[in-house]
Amino acid sequence: MLYDLAQHLINAVASGTIYALVALGYTMVYGVLKLINFAHGDVMMVGVYVGYAVAFLLGRQAASSFLGFMAVFLVAMLACAVLGFIIERFAYRPLREKSRLTALITAIGISFALSYGFQLDVTLTKARDEVTQAEGYRLTSTPCATGDEHCVTILPGAAARRFPTIIESVEWVNIASADGLNEVRLLNWQVMSFLIAVGLMVALQVLVFRTRFGKAMRAVSHDHRTAALLGIPVDTVIAGTFMLGSALAAGAGILYAIKDKQVQPLMGMYVGLKAFVAAVIGGIGNLKGAVTGALLLGLCEEGVVWFGSSSWRDAVAFGFLIIVLLVRPEGLFGRYVPEKV
Repeated sequence: MLYDLAQHLINAVASGTIYALVALGYTMVYGVLKLINFAHGDVMMVGVYVGYAVAFLLGRQAASSFLGFMAVFLVAMLACAVLGFIIERFAYRPLREKSRLTALITAIGISFALSYGFQLDVTLTKARDEVTQAEGYRLTSTPCATGDEHCVTILPGAAARRFPTIIESVEWVNIASADGLNEVRLLNWQVMSFLIAVGLMVALQVLVFRTRFGKAMRAVSHDHRTAALLGIPVDTVIAGTFMLGSALAAGAGILYAIKDKQVQPLMGMYVGLKAFVAAVIGGIGNLKGAVTGALLLGLCEEGVVWFGSSSWRDAVAFGFLIIVLLVRPEGLFGRYVPEKV
């Protein structure tokens, strides 16, 4: 029993830290705009597909090296930062002074556009032996003019497919019980995923509370009109917040794809909804609350799996949300603030 408990705790922390990175994006955007970016999970999905394409361009051997892994990770984060800027500039900024319902409908529309309309159709030129060894891609391959290479098109489509191996799975710890029936396994990618997620969260904490930009973020969060009168570039701060949250979502997406081994266009909707639940449980707008809520959600899900009812993990997670909202509507770390009308 203790072995099972330890294994589920490891799995819960691995899932919870990934949810936390996505939940932080929801929390930051809500903090500065008091609006929910429901397209945030789908931004994460785009980041996964960008990483998917970068890994293919590098090739299996290069992508699984340290530099290849960092390239996949950083390019995905940069691409999503740009996407976050575009969403803020052309979708949210024109609606900033409109009703919240208008912004909400716009965010949902962006989410559906990315989920159902997103198609990555990139023609790549790779050596023939690399094409034949490609793993995890749906390929249409035709000879190029030279005859020595193939022109390859990556077409994600609606079907789930395998994410390329950018971290070779190695068992770091394996503690077995005396009878050999139970064991606790700790894999290298779980440790790396945890350290990367914690590192990003610590970096965000330092940025928000130890830098001029973070001070500007907190000022805009408190009152963006007063912040503008004080000379703070509100538009720049809000755009930067969107970019930062989107980059964190991309990082979380790569870590999730390494864990789950699959990529599909609706993955962002699933993970994003879970992360939103985590943010609400912790208290939307509170960074510490987002991380705590995500870890509690991971523990809740793994607890259900431990008791042998994995098909109920989603229902129990949302049930946990309902209980928290009934007992403490503002979330675990949130503060009730009456809204002026």
